[in-house]
Amino acid sequence: MSIKKIRVLVIDDSALIRKLLPEMLQQDPEIEVVGTADDPYMARDKIKELYPDVLTLDVEMPKMDGVTFLRNLMRLRPMPVVMVSTLTEAGADLTLEALELGAVDFVAKPKVDVSHTLDECAQELIRKVKTAAVARVQARSIMHEVAPSQSASAVLARKNTSLQFKTTDKLIAIGASTGGTEAIKEVLMRMPADAPGMVITQHIPKAFSGPFSQRMNGVSAMIVCEASDGQQILPGNAYIAPGDKHLLIERSGARYICRLNDGPPVNRHKPSVDVMFRSVAQNVGPNAIGVLLTGMGDDGARGLLELKENGAPTLIQDEKTSVVWGMPGEAAKLGAADEELPLQKIAQHLVCLAKS
Repeated sequence: MSIKKIRVLVIDDSALIRKLLPEMLQQDPEIEVVGTADDPYMARDKIKELYPDVLTLDVEMPKMDGVTFLRNLMRLRPMPVVMVSTLTEAGADLTLEALELGAVDFVAKPKVDVSHTLDECAQELIRKVKTAAVARVQARSIMHEVAPSQSASAVLARKNTSLQFKTTDKLIAIGASTGGTEAIKEVLMRMPADAPGMVITQHIPKAFSGPFSQRMNGVSAMIVCEASDGQQILPGNAYIAPGDKHLLIERSGARYICRLNDGPPVNRHKPSVDVMFRSVAQNVGPNAIGVLLTGMGDDGARGLLELKENGAPTLIQDEKTSVVWGMPGEAAKLGAADEELPLQKIAQHLVCLAKS
């Protein structure tokens, strides 16, 4: 019995990329590239002709840019899309806009002059296309061998904590991955200006975390910024992990401090949610509130359990509202979540927990 393959249409104005991406994707026997298109107008016709399951879409193209095409696509025929982006500030802004419109995820455009990175790019592209194929597409206004998956202990050793926490300040810790940029936005938009300090780890490249923080600052009553080392965590402020550092929380007397760590990737991610959650469990304990939102994989599931074991209330986003119920689903399997809530109700519940 033959396995139904994931049918992919590659849309890119570069002839080299239109050759390279299919070669990468077809390394996986479960993926079939059914066609390519060099501009959105050709893509529109090929979607009608070929019925692809997933699109890879170049962010920047002539005639009609990828974001404009995506906006029309999500209005008329919503389907899974993985954006292909340059790691530049302009590329980051356009890609974040594409995620707002309903793209499932994005990958960096491969650097064809750096041959040793092509296999890594191929593995990431395959993973994200496979995830997109089963994602819940939400229109808005296996696997090849991968790097060894290390635990949070590679960065921060686990220890028994029986600390007497003198501070009464609450701290909210949020982790997310695939679909997380919009899930985080949904939470931040609903949080009041006097909310407890918040620390956030979203799987995102270095070039994207700064622009993402700025976008979140523009939609939230809280002050949102990219975290810096030694920065004090204050009420009404949210701190997003830089895309190339782990974010840890440290106690200094009654204060909470951001610490950036350049240790190895954990669960193949840097920043890692597990690392942040462990540091919060050890240094904030029952004064913390842990939240795990939509995401591929299992990063954050064990860390959420550590938070729960240290007396912190824990929440996960429910399956229905998650783009990918990987991370929260794994947390549910571990019994790490006190409650499972739809995304739209999480902010309100966080406010209630912070007052209790």
